[in-house]
Amino acid sequence: MQPDSIHINTLYEQYVPKIQPNDILTIVVTASDPKVTAPFNPISSMTTGTISQAADMAMRPVYTVDNQGDIVLPMLGKIHIAGLTRIEAIEKLRLELGQYIKNPGVNMNFTNFRVSVLGEVARPGSFIMPSERVTILEALGMAGDLTIRGVRQNVMLIREADGKKVTHRIDLTKQEVLNSPYYYLAQNDVIYVEPNKSQINSSKLGANSNIFISIASLLITVISVLTR
Repeated sequence: MQPDSIHINTLYEQYVPKIQPNDILTIVVTASDPKVTAPFNPISSMTTGTISQAADMAMRPVYTVDNQGDIVLPMLGKIHIAGLTRIEAIEKLRLELGQYIKNPGVNMNFTNFRVSVLGEVARPGSFIMPSERVTILEALGMAGDLTIRGVRQNVMLIREADGKKVTHRIDLTKQEVLNSPYYYLAQNDVIYVEPNKSQINSSKLGANSNIFISIASLLITVISVLTR
C-alpha cells in the first residue's frame, strides 16, 4: 500500500456487519443465579465445570435467523434481529430478558461467518472466521496471500445487500483502502483476485499448444499408416 495524501482513519463501528437472514448464532444467557437462566439455555445447562472449551461451544444453544429476520427463543418467542449489529442484538435481548431475569447477560456469536477467497491466491477456498471483525487483508492472509500473477489494483469484492449481489473494486496498492467501507468484511463476502495479462496469455498458449500437439500426433499417425 503506497502512501498518499489521504488521512487514514478507519472506523470499524461505521462498517460493522449486520445480522442477516440465514445467519447462525450461538446465544447464551447468564445471570448471578445460574438456575434462573436454565429455561433460556436448554443445551448449555447440561454442561459441567470439567467440560472442555471446544465441547462447551458445541453444546451452546444455536439459533438460525429465518427469512423474515427473526429468531425464536425459549419463553421470549419470536424476536426480530435482522439489520442489527451483534452488539445491538445483544442489547435488545437483554431488554427482553429483563422481564424474567434481573441484570441478565447475553453472549452472542456468529457460527457461520464465512468468507470465500478465489482466483490468484496461494490457497483459494472458503474460511470460517472466528469473529465478525475481519479485514480484507486478514482474509487474503488466510488464503496465503496473492500470487505474483494476481492483479493487486483491481481486486473484486462480491457482497449481498438487501437480497442482491453487488460488486466493488478495491486497489490494494493504495493506502486509502484502509478508509474503504469494504475494508472490513461482511458474512458471505467473496473476494476474487483476477490474473494479470501474462497469466491469461500463458493459459491461452497452453490450450492452443494442446490442440497443436493433438493435430501433429494425428498427422504423424496418418503418415505412418500411409507409408507402411
